[in-house]
Amino acid sequence: MWYGAVAAPKGRVALFHGYTSDKSKLLTEAGFFRSLGYCVLLVDMSGAGNSAGYRCTVGYREADDVATASRFLTRQQPTAPVVLYGVSMGAAAILRAEAELGVRPAAAIVECPYGSMLETAQNRFRAMGVPAFPLANLLVFWGGAQNGFWAFGHDARRYARLIRTLTLLMYGLADRRVTRQEADGIFAALRGPKQRYYFPGVGHEPYWRRAAAAWQSQIRSFLQSTAASRQ
Repeated sequence: MWYGAVAAPKGRVALFHGYTSDKSKLLTEAGFFRSLGYCVLLVDMSGAGNSAGYRCTVGYREADDVATASRFLTRQQPTAPVVLYGVSMGAAAILRAEAELGVRPAAAIVECPYGSMLETAQNRFRAMGVPAFPLANLLVFWGGAQNGFWAFGHDARRYARLIRTLTLLMYGLADRRVTRQEADGIFAALRGPKQRYYFPGVGHEPYWRRAAAAWQSQIRSFLQSTAASRQ
């Protein structure tokens, strides 16, 4: 992991990457959080980057990495607020960590979280022009069996119904890997205070590349509202 400190921090942000990615792909995001006065922690989730292992469960077991990072930051300075930031798989891992592993951040920012393991598999097959049924179902069943969990139960909407954390959900309206229906469903299921922003013309990609000003504005205002809610 990489830790970037700042003087007189407002809080700390832990960043979690997406599928087939690693912590080095989040340096731009980390730099922006630091410019706003937050220390940052970048984590290679299990099987990615410099982390041990080789298996990926697309956010299920990666939630353990979120929990570990959260405990690390809390032990460092128990009174400083922790914000979790995740992209795609990283977002799904955050949602499960909050719902099932007892992680309680001050706030969470989730970009393009997918609805469920089955839906994300179906979307990938459709994007390749391959019929989703029964291949996606078989893939999800076998992947879960190989990794020791019920993959059909890995569902962000189910997690969201258990979450009361202040949450910002962001989504690109041109995303071919996550549907708007999935994003809308997750947002509707969140039980705590929440905000959302949808980027027109942006796909499943870092939002700062095509919509830097809007992305920065949303995060800046969200963190300001997070700070105000603690006062």
